[in-house]
Amino acid sequence: MERLHINHVDIWYEKTGQGRPVILIHGNGEDHTIFDRTVRVLEERFTCYLPDSRGHGKSRWTGEFHYRDMAGDLISFLEALNLRNAAVVGFSDGGIIGLLAAAETERITSLIACGANTRPEGFHRRYLTGMRILHFFGRSPLVRLMIREPDIRDDELARIHADTLIVAGEHDMVRKSETDHIAGAIPGAGKVILSGESHASYVVHSEKLAGIILDFLSEEQNGS
Repeated sequence: MERLHINHVDIWYEKTGQGRPVILIHGNGEDHTIFDRTVRVLEERFTCYLPDSRGHGKSRWTGEFHYRDMAGDLISFLEALNLRNAAVVGFSDGGIIGLLAAAETERITSLIACGANTRPEGFHRRYLTGMRILHFFGRSPLVRLMIREPDIRDDELARIHADTLIVAGEHDMVRKSETDHIAGAIPGAGKVILSGESHASYVVHSEKLAGIILDFLSEEQNGS
């Protein structure tokens, strides 16, 4: 793995493949290894960057987490490596990070946000209640993050000019109305609801996500 020191945090990442840059951002409490099967497919056509978000994997533990800080890390990551025309693929918390970053930088020209939400109430009530109970007993800063944030405004979503695809599973922990809202607020965004899939089933250690990415980026290239 390689290391970048950005925003007072050491961010560790893996890099593999050759071609257009694709940055894959994992979810809460995970690390870059959830994309192992995805990368095996993508690295034949793209340069894949797989960072561990702050406080995850090998990256420095910060003790407190905010999505906007993590989005700032992603933007600084792109700037430090001088990556342009980048495709960002984010899962869950990674999708939130991707949405926030894409609203603030033109370096991201393609965005796939999987299982993302704009506010805690975007979760189905049973999941949000469960996270609140978990935080009450465990006081995990990562769980606290999910029950207090994000707060992404519609005007921020409207600033996203990257070609965007919003993805969710049929049985996702994020409400379908929330997925619809995000897709509707981003100019020209597409939306895919995956039949029979849960929040993570098509992402974590799965090749299904690779197919979604390849299809989207191929259509984008053919349409340009």
